[in-house]
Amino acid sequence: MDLKKLPAVFFASGSGNRPVREWLYSLDEEDRRLIGYDIATAEFAWPVGMPLCRSLGNGLWEIRSSIGNGRIARIIFAVVDEQMVLLHGFVKKTRKTPKPELDLALQRKTEITS
Repeated sequence: MDLKKLPAVFFASGSGNRPVREWLYSLDEEDRRLIGYDIATAEFAWPVGMPLCRSLGNGLWEIRSSIGNGRIARIIFAVVDEQMVLLHGFVKKTRKTPKPELDLALQRKTEITS
């Protein structure tokens, strides 16, 4: 029996690419482990609020991870068919989530919900 309340799946583009998975593999092992732990926490404990998860509006949510060297990573996801679809991941460099990062996640969400 799966105890995950909201299982995570990677968004896949029309060509089969999984951009969040590819991004995670570009990070070092410790960063991947920290982000993976935060994703798992959200899967098993959903709904989760701050400081781990926050709504971004338009059906988008973010998982907020602190990774090595004082950096901050974000995974933007949407809840679709009782699954957490991981749409976009990035290392945050500014206080506010940049609009292009949100736009890309929203575009990917539209691809899977329309």
